[in-house]
Amino acid sequence: MATAYQERKMRDTAMNPGDQEYFDAAAAGKLMLKKCGSCGEHHHYPRALCPFCFSDKVQWVQAEGTGEIYSYSVSRRAGPVVYCIAYVKLDEGVTMMTNIVDCDLDTVKVGQKVKVTFKKTEGGVSMPVFAPA
Repeated sequence: MATAYQERKMRDTAMNPGDQEYFDAAAAGKLMLKKCGSCGEHHHYPRALCPFCFSDKVQWVQAEGTGEIYSYSVSRRAGPVVYCIAYVKLDEGVTMMTNIVDCDLDTVKVGQKVKVTFKKTEGGVSMPVFAPA
């Protein structure tokens, strides 16, 4: 029997200093990453210093929003709605934790191509999540 995706309430995230730009872009349908102007590496989660070279010359860049599933787990007992949490490796090389949505959760697999989409949290914040490409 297929496990169809169902909308579930996502909690609001705790906002850290510097996160507002990220979530404003998500509300506009854009996935943003930080990129270091010194070493050229992308990183996620957003932070003020590059985690590779510790430079403060980081800037926001728009990600393609495509990647593949690195690892995942379908949670069937954590609540009334089954959901899939995953690590997605973006084409920019960054790995981010996210949810897989809008598909039969029994068909999710490692290496599957995905693309970003956005779902609203309980408080109306747009959260980047991924669906099969």
